[in-house]
This record gives sequence, C-alpha cells and structure tokens, in this order.
Amino acid sequence: MKRLILLTALILMLIAAILVAFRSFGKADGPSGLPQEGAAANYLKFCSGCHGANLEKFAAKAWMDEEGTSSAFSSIKNGIETIGMPAFGKTFTDSEIEALAAYVKKGIPQDRSNLKPAVTPGGIIESEVQKFVLDTVVAGLEVPWGMAFLPDGRMLISERRGTLHVFSDGKLSPPLGGLPSIMAIGQGGLLDICLHPDYSNNGWIYFSYSALDRESPRPAGNTTIMRAKLKGDRLTDQQIIYKGTPGTDRNYHFGCKIAFDNKGHIFFGIGDRGQHFDFPQKLDNSNGKIHRLNDDGTIPPDNPFVKTPGALPSIYSYGHRNPQGTCIDPLTGELWISEHGPRGGDELNLIKPGLNYGWPVISYGINYDGTILTPDTEKEGLEQPVFYWIPSIGPCGMTFVTGDRYKNWKNNLLLGSLPLKHLERVVMRNNSVIHREQILEGIGRVRNVVMGPDGLIYIAAETPGAIMRLMPVE
Repeated sequence: MKRLILLTALILMLIAAILVAFRSFGKADGPSGLPQEGAAANYLKFCSGCHGANLEKFAAKAWMDEEGTSSAFSSIKNGIETIGMPAFGKTFTDSEIEALAAYVKKGIPQDRSNLKPAVTPGGIIESEVQKFVLDTVVAGLEVPWGMAFLPDGRMLISERRGTLHVFSDGKLSPPLGGLPSIMAIGQGGLLDICLHPDYSNNGWIYFSYSALDRESPRPAGNTTIMRAKLKGDRLTDQQIIYKGTPGTDRNYHFGCKIAFDNKGHIFFGIGDRGQHFDFPQKLDNSNGKIHRLNDDGTIPPDNPFVKTPGALPSIYSYGHRNPQGTCIDPLTGELWISEHGPRGGDELNLIKPGLNYGWPVISYGINYDGTILTPDTEKEGLEQPVFYWIPSIGPCGMTFVTGDRYKNWKNNLLLGSLPLKHLERVVMRNNSVIHREQILEGIGRVRNVVMGPDGLIYIAAETPGAIMRLMPVE
C-alpha cells in the first residue's frame, strides 16, 4: 500500500513538472523577466499601426546595431518630438519598456535593405502642404464609430458591435455598463457619441444607436438617440430623446452622426433605411431626414415643419439618402453633412431649414447594378449639392480643422472615406470646393474624424480597427 502511495505521488510530481515545462515552452523572458508575449502584445497594440505587424516598417538607424537596448529604451520612453514619435513613459513601466525594446531589437531583420520606413525616412508623411507623423493611439478595436473627449483628458470610444469604452493613460477599459439594448446587425449598432457643450456642468453624454422596434409585428428597428451620464464604469440617468419611425427590417442606412450648434440644438441624420421610394420625400416619417432637437429632446419652436399638418416636427431638411457626416462650421455656425450616394453621387451638402435635397428624385449616381435610378440630376425646387463625388468615396465622419497646429490646413474640411480607405481634405472658398487631396491612402476604412482638445486630428479606422492621430511636424 505504501509503495502504491509513493508511486502515485511520484507520477503526480512528474506530470506537474511536465506541465510546467510545457507551459513555459516558447515563452522566452525579456531582460527584465517579463514574458516576450507581453511585449509582443504591447507592440501590436501601440506600435504596429506605424511600424507594421511584423516590424517591417523601420527606417534603418544606428541603434539597430548598437549593443544593448539603451537607445531603443530612450526612444520608447521619452519619444522623439521632432518626428512625432510619442512618449510611452506614462503608458508602460520601465520593465515593460525594456521588454518592448528587446522585442523590437530582436525582431528587426538583419538585412536592413528589407526594411520599409513607416512612410518616409523618419516616419514623416508629406501631404501637399502639411507634414505629420501618424501615431496609433488605440489598437485592437473592431469597428470604432464615435470619439468624445472628457474634460479630464479621457476618451470615450463607441464600437458598432455595441460596446462603449473609456481610454485613459494608455489603457482601454472593459465595456461600460448601462447601455440600452442595441440591435447590432448589418450597418446598425452603437454609432456616434457626443458630449453636451456644457458637459462640465450637466454631465450629459449623447449617443446614437439602432434599436429594435418592439411594437412592430415583425423584426424591425430604427435609429435612436439617448442621453445619459457617466458614473464610474457605467451609464446612469438614461433618457431616450428620439426614436426614428417607422422601424424597418432593412439593416442598413441608419445615419447617424451627431452635432451640437452654439445654441444648444442637437442635429443628426437618419438614412432612408433602404426604402428610398417610401420615405425621403414624405414628411410623415423620420427616414431620409436631418433632424433638429433641443438638448432635452423637445422640439424647437422655429423648426421649419412645426406647423405643417402631418409632418414630424423634428425634421429640419429632407430628401437625403444616408447622411453619415455631420458637423458645424466653427466660423459661420452653418450645418454641413456628407451623405452616401448609390453608385457614384456621394454628396457634400450645406443644410438650410426646410429644404428638399432631392433624393431619390434627382441624383448624380446610378443603381449598383448599373441601371439608371433617375434620369434627372437637377430639378426646380430641389437643392443641388455643394459638391458630389464620382466615383463614390463613401464619405463618413467629418470635421473642420481648427486651431493653429495645422497651419496649412486651417479651416479645411476633412472627411473619412470608407471604400477607398483614405482621408479626404477639402478646401472651400465661399462655400464652393476649390481643391481636394487624398491623404493616408490605404490606411483602412476611415469611419470618423474629430478634432481633439489638444488641437490634434484623430481618426477612427476599420480593418484594422484603431484610433490614430496626426502629429504635425514643422
């Protein structure tokens, strides 16, 4: 019996030793004792956006052949301001930086000729009139949609799959609690997020999402606007201030970027929900419209259709296909939207109250199958776009460039392109487009563009999902 117990104990000890050895296999530690898999994860999350997932985008530098990791360590910890290399001293511990430096040095190809600089030597991107470095702020996202900056520097990030995160000190929080039930299918999900202009005093956060219409006899949904407050790691005080009607079973063309003007009005657009002959030209429904509300969801008394029998009083303009960019010109206070056309005919529109922007009666696009949607590109009583794109660029979020950090882009309009995967710069004069430039071609599907409180441009891209910022270089 004693022999059996002893034999069993020896077998268990042997199994434990094998398991330890197996689990340790392939996990070489860095010089600080941190596992290299931790360094690899940090590289993928924070560095690969510029330098490539396989460390293939580094300009050949002397530090690559130096003994030790001191130069790489210093660059990671302190940054290189002249080229826009960010400092990670507050993001990582010294041990984590040491492990990351070792990971990078170990992974750099011995044949330097195989290296491809991040963009140009030094990592500097040269557009027509502005130099900058692209800095990946947040990686590992799915489809980031909205970005909003809290007064304390934290960033709120919405993902279409129905999650809301806080990004702070280099870390992405787990999904926040308190969100409503979200219909995350097709183009629907958790969409834009925006702070009230007086957020510091009232704490209101606004977001748009697709919600299931529980009153419909069949599965159907539509765009909804909710406001709530952030307390700790969850939303509280939730209030639905608008729900689009009617719901449909089409899982696309939800809109819906949000913008506030300087009078406390909230603007947002809802797409035609894939039923262009049913909704955009009729005032008895929400779809294919730009809407304007007071911040609490009530109707401004000077909305254009308040006194029109049968019309929804929230409607500000109509005849829209799928508006996905909404912003206010900071100089004039005017409302601008970008909207998706069909095959060709994407539009940039200056929105005026009560006007009809024509869809689908007029269009510069055609059906996806190549057939003619409408023979008319203009008609009396219907507004012309300020600009239209043929072929389509799939314009999404947009913003005006403000501040002094991009002196040569000041007051230009930036739009994200989804199918062509670039950032579109538009120069306007007297509300006419006089010049365009495609920037960051191939960067991914650019879902949103915003100006941060630090005066920097932030973009949200898909495939891969990441938040990046443009660091200007003199």
